[in-house]
Amino acid sequence: MIRNVQLSDAKRIAEIYNPYIKDTIITFEEELVTEEDIADRIKYITAKDFPYIVYEENGDVVGYAYLSNWRSRSAYDITLETSVYIDEKAQAKGLGSILYAELINRARTINIHSLIGVISLPNPISQKLHEKFKFELVGNFKESGLKFNKLIDVEFWQLIL
Repeated sequence: MIRNVQLSDAKRIAEIYNPYIKDTIITFEEELVTEEDIADRIKYITAKDFPYIVYEENGDVVGYAYLSNWRSRSAYDITLETSVYIDEKAQAKGLGSILYAELINRARTINIHSLIGVISLPNPISQKLHEKFKFELVGNFKESGLKFNKLIDVEFWQLIL
């Protein structure tokens, strides 16, 4: 079941997100987040009326997705960045696709012109997800990030709505 995020989801979202921080290059964040950190982010995103959704199975949040500012200047308000994270125990069930489809639909309802997906490489699962939803690869920034003492390429994918 997909529903809007609630502040009470913050602890569970931090539990889902922290393994990505600790063990992967999928996010360039390096410090683990707390429930309070996530609650602040939820407040910030929902105050802008951007979609922030969770996927529940048997009463437990197993994935989440949201849209956020791609860049800070107001000229970019027509373009938002996508984020989708699935609990490591719930992966390979198609939940990322379910959340992404809903996120795209909600972006259309708030008159967003385009969506940007940012992918740290290698990440073939995320690349396939973006291809599935007809995002177009629009750029590859070589060695633009550093995590775990490794230089990482970052791709930008765009969907014009």
